[in-house]
This record gives sequence, structure tokens and C-alpha cells, in this order.
Amino acid sequence: MQSAEYARMYELEDRYWWFVARRELALQFLAQVAPANATILDVGCGTGKGQDAFGSLGTVYGVDFSQDALEFCHQRGLTRIARADAQALPLQSNSFDVVVTLDTIEHVPDDQKAIAEIARVLKPGGHILINVPAYQWLWGPHDVALMHHRRYSRTQVRKLLEANGFEIERLTYHIFFLFPLVAISRFLSKFKKGDPDAKLPNLPRFVESIFSLFQRAEAAIIVRSNLPWGSSIVAVAKKK
Repeated sequence: MQSAEYARMYELEDRYWWFVARRELALQFLAQVAPANATILDVGCGTGKGQDAFGSLGTVYGVDFSQDALEFCHQRGLTRIARADAQALPLQSNSFDVVVTLDTIEHVPDDQKAIAEIARVLKPGGHILINVPAYQWLWGPHDVALMHHRRYSRTQVRKLLEANGFEIERLTYHIFFLFPLVAISRFLSKFKKGDPDAKLPNLPRFVESIFSLFQRAEAAIIVRSNLPWGSSIVAVAKKK
């Protein structure tokens, strides 16, 4: 990602509906699989808000390839962070109870290597929580600006995890209720002139509140069952 995108993320992820929904859902899943006083690794920790939030479940370490991202982590007062490539983690094998990787694997040239590395550093029986963008047909300027390599289908995520020794426990789409709005927005962006950017729309506060209500309702459903479509895919899998 470009430096400007990290600055936007740092500014918005405390309150913007999409960041809040992703973080709350991650916490919901983590609470189900993390043991007491878990050792958690956040691969692609970005500006550190997720790492900050996951601290209620144990000791959280973060790695990111971007020095810009880590500078924002420092601004949050985070210290258990390091610059690292997800394809070659400088960490001991079998050392973490849970690895979280939210909207990171799509940035990595070789996603197989990244998932294999995550499997290596997880303890036997440990869990991965992964979130990735869905549907290659949604590809557009937003993906270009964020330096994505790909978007995924649920089948692709399943194959990626199972090929690296994981047993799928949950695999669902996310951003279900608001998916039509997201799809229309991404389609229209393909006709926008100028350099691609990932600038998030500045929504009125009442719209943000409505979107947040939709996402909380969705989170309540995901606890019980998988959703058939959405702009993101979330998976929880156990290392065999």
C-alpha cells in the first residue's frame, strides 16, 4: 500500500463502519478459538488498531512489511511489532496460539508461501483467522490503489488453507447486507478518470450509524451460520 493509504487508515479505522465491522467480527471469532492468555500474531498489522483491540485476549505481536505502517503503530504506543515479509516470517516455529491476518494475503505475491509460513509459526492445534476481499469480478481501481494481487472466491480460500495443512472450521462471506451498494460503487469506479485511489467516501454520521446497525445484525447471523455472498471472505481454520 502507498504511504497515503496508511495515513487514511490511521485516521479512519477507529470509527469508519467497514473497519469497525471487520474488527468486531474478528474479535467475535477470536473469542471462540483463543485459549486463555493466548499468544497472538497479527500478520499485516497495518497501523495497529486491530492489534490494540485483540490485546483483551492475550499477548499480541504484530508484523508488517511497511515501515510507514509500523510508524503509526508506534504512535499508538505499540512495542511488540517488527518489519517482516509474510512469505518469510523471522519467527520460531510452533510459537503462536492464533494468527490473525486481515486483508493482507491479497497483497502478497505468493499467497501459498504466506499461508505456509503462518502454518509453520502456529502451534499444533492453533488457529488462523483470515479475511480477504471477495470476487475477482469486483476488481477495480480500489484494488490497484491498494496494490492487491488478487481477490478470492470461497473455494479458493478453502483450497489455499487445506493445501497448507489447515482444517476449515468456519468459511463465510462478509459484508452481506451492504453488498449491493459495494458492488455498484466498485462497478461505477471503473469508469472514473484519473489515477486510481482507495479514498473512502465521507459519509454523513447518520448513514454511518445505519451501516453499523446492518453490520451488527450481520455479525449476529454469522455466529450461527455462513452467509452466501459478500464483498469479503472470512475463514477460521485449525492447524492439524
